[in-house]
Amino acid sequence: MKKNQLEIACFNYESAIIAQENGADRIELCDNMKLGGTTPNSILVLKVRESLDIKMHVIIRPRGGDFVYSDEELTEMKQDIKQYKKLGVDGFVFGILKDNGKVNKKQNKELVHLAHPLSCTFHRAFDVVKNPEKSLETIIECGFKTILTSGQGVNVEEGILALERLQELAADRIEIMPGGGLRSSNIKLLQEKLDLTFYHSSAITNNSETANPEEVKELRNFL
Repeated sequence: MKKNQLEIACFNYESAIIAQENGADRIELCDNMKLGGTTPNSILVLKVRESLDIKMHVIIRPRGGDFVYSDEELTEMKQDIKQYKKLGVDGFVFGILKDNGKVNKKQNKELVHLAHPLSCTFHRAFDVVKNPEKSLETIIECGFKTILTSGQGVNVEEGILALERLQELAADRIEIMPGGGLRSSNIKLLQEKLDLTFYHSSAITNNSETANPEEVKELRNFL
C-alpha cells in the first residue's frame, strides 16, 4: 500500500546518520549546500553507504549555477554514475537543460540509461524550465521515476497549486516530490492538497549544514 515517505537531503555524514536514526525512508546525499547541492566525493559516498540501511540517492551535479553542461561536464557525470553504481547506491538525482530552458532529452536519456536499473530523480532544475507541463512529459519519456520540485515557487508553500496540478497531470506515471523550504511547520498544508508521495527536506533549522534530529522526527510524525 502506498504511503507518504520522507527523504532528507544530507550535506554531510552526520546528517545521514541523523536521518536514519530519526525515521527517514531515504536520503539524498549532496555536497556544497551553499551551491544548492553538488556531487559528493567517493569517500563520503562509500562511508555513508556502509553506515546506512535505508535507501540512499546521490546527486550528480558537477557544479553550482545553471543546468546546461559542457561535453566535459557530461562525461564527468557519466563517470560518477558508473563509479557510484559500483558502491551500491540506490538511485541518482540530476537534471540537464538546454540553453532555451527546455529539458535536454538526449543527455538526460543517456544518464538514465547509464543508471539503469537504478531509479533516477529529475531535480530542481525543473523549477527553472520554461514550460513545466511540456517538460513533465519529456522527463517521463526520459525514464525518470521522480521529479523534485517546489512547483516553481520560491518554496513549496508558494508553489502548492502548481504541485497539485503537476500531480494531477503526472497521474501514476511519475512521482512528484515536493521540496524546497519544506519543514514540519508547513508539511501539513501540503498534505491537505497532495496525494500520497515522498516529501523532501534538509531538516536544517539553524545556520548549520546538519539536519536537526527533532525536525526529522517532527516531519516523520506528520506522515
